[in-house]
Amino acid sequence: MHIRYLTAGESHGKALVSIIEGIPSGLTLDVAFINKELRRRMKGFGRGRRMQIEKDKIEILSGTRLGRTLGSPITLFIKNRDFKIEALPSITSPRPGHADLAGALKFGEPDIRNILERASARETASRVATGALVKTLLREFGIDFLSHVIMIGPVKSGKVFPFAKMKLLAEKSPVRCVDKDAAHLMCQEIEKARLDGDTVGGIFEVIARGVPAGLGSYTEWDSRLDGNLARAIMSIPGIKGVEIGRGFNVALERGSAVHDEIFFDKRLKKFFRKQNNAGGIEGGITNGEDIVLRAAMKPISTLLKPLGSVNIKTKRKTKARIERADVCVVPSSGVIAESVGAIEIARAMGEKFGGDSLAEMKRNYEAYIKQLRTF
Repeated sequence: MHIRYLTAGESHGKALVSIIEGIPSGLTLDVAFINKELRRRMKGFGRGRRMQIEKDKIEILSGTRLGRTLGSPITLFIKNRDFKIEALPSITSPRPGHADLAGALKFGEPDIRNILERASARETASRVATGALVKTLLREFGIDFLSHVIMIGPVKSGKVFPFAKMKLLAEKSPVRCVDKDAAHLMCQEIEKARLDGDTVGGIFEVIARGVPAGLGSYTEWDSRLDGNLARAIMSIPGIKGVEIGRGFNVALERGSAVHDEIFFDKRLKKFFRKQNNAGGIEGGITNGEDIVLRAAMKPISTLLKPLGSVNIKTKRKTKARIERADVCVVPSSGVIAESVGAIEIARAMGEKFGGDSLAEMKRNYEAYIKQLRTF
């Protein structure tokens, strides 16, 4: 079983579509859960007017019968309410920091509209829908996810709670920050940027709990799960850096302070670490601890007070094009990162445990867990 997916659709096109292959048969899909995940993506202090227009809901076009997967490719359909791509004007002034100019040069395209419609982060709605479907599969194996914001601009969150409490607090926060005081300051920072006609970025963290040891491999470069997770998160528009565990901080200390000592619990018959500096992955393989990922997101590149640019037709100085945009999308980017991370973990689960049906995959998984306990 090998999970793969494609997305299609433009920001102001008729719809967004995902085709997912490799989901085993017999999985009961939770459409309400998928729609809830789509709503999570649309929330967060600093989102723009587009989120008030769209009411993202999933429609399943193939791959299921009577609410259960068939093992064949699944097609997910999200209708765009703001469907006006044919009526939108041409654009010749690229925005610094966006795919506008690089895409126009790549495709030899004199109308930047034909670049930004697909380069838009609107595409990530398809990935959240796909990730939600995959989370439904991973929940069958006790794997859960959360994301929370740890920095907006210079404002940092300094509090850490148990997984369940963090998940609850993140969902209640306007910026998905578990530190109430920091969340208030983050909202102020976003509002200041809005009043200045500017934008603001930040850092979010994703935690995956319940992932078994042994996913991924060191045997080939493209089998290393940390590499695949980093690639997936870097593919989210606006992400400029990814770290796992303590990330860049480990470069500042000696090995004795960085590496997680190994212990064995005789009652539970399992190895464990008291610290998780490695972020749940060693040698490209999960070690049974929580997977901890962090990503840095740049400020949105569309500014209400635009930066200088050049008209690609006349080659004269101009101001960058102003498009309807957000002020800050760090909170929703954490939700997107959960989704693409879930897809990579599900892919590794499929490679490890195989199975054309959910029942077969569960049998393989349970046999492996039994093997770990007798190691």
